[in-house]
Amino acid sequence: MVGPMRTDEELMVAYAAGEEAALRELWERYAGLVLRVARRNLPTEDDARDLVQQTFLHVHRARRDFRPGAPFRPWLFTIALNLRREHYRRRARKPESPLDFAPGQEPSVAPPDPAAGDTRDRVRRALDNLPPAQREVIVLHWFEGFSFKEIAVMVGARVSAVKTRAHRGYNVLRKALADFDGNRGRVTGIQHGRQGS
Repeated sequence: MVGPMRTDEELMVAYAAGEEAALRELWERYAGLVLRVARRNLPTEDDARDLVQQTFLHVHRARRDFRPGAPFRPWLFTIALNLRREHYRRRARKPESPLDFAPGQEPSVAPPDPAAGDTRDRVRRALDNLPPAQREVIVLHWFEGFSFKEIAVMVGARVSAVKTRAHRGYNVLRKALADFDGNRGRVTGIQHGRQGS
C-alpha cells in the first residue's frame, strides 16, 4: 500500500539523509516548472535546459545546507535565479537598479488579464521586450503564482523593489495590450490581481 504523498520539504530532508529516490521525485515535481521559467528568461532552449540541470546539481551539492522546516520551493527558485543571474553576468549584462518606496507609498501592482489567441502572442512579445529583472518578477508572480515576499527572497531584493519591477512591467504590458485593442475601444486586462501578495 502506498503511503501519503510526502511534502517537498520532507523529500528534501530525506534526500539529505541519503534517500536518492527523493531527489528524483523532486525532479519530477519541479524540473518542468523550472524549465518553463527559464525559457521565459533565457535566450535559447539549450540555455534553459542547462539551467534546469545546473539547478538540480546545486540542489544536490547544497542538500545538507537545506534547513528542515524551511520552504523548499523558494529555496529551489533562489538557486535557479542565482544561476540565471550568473549566466547574464558572464555575458556582462547590467542589472536594473530598483526604486524603494516609503511604507504605504508602494505602487499598485495588478497583472493584465489577456484573452486567448492574438492577445496571448502580444503578451509574449511584450514580455520578451521587458528588462530581464521586470520579466523575471512578472513571470514568477503572474504566471507561476509566487507571492512578492517569496520573489523578494528568490531574487535577493526588498519586497518594495520587487513590487516596483512588477508595477513597471505590468504597465508596459497593459499599454501593449491597450494599443492592440485601441481600434476596437476595449481596455484589455485592467484587472486587479494579487496586489497584496
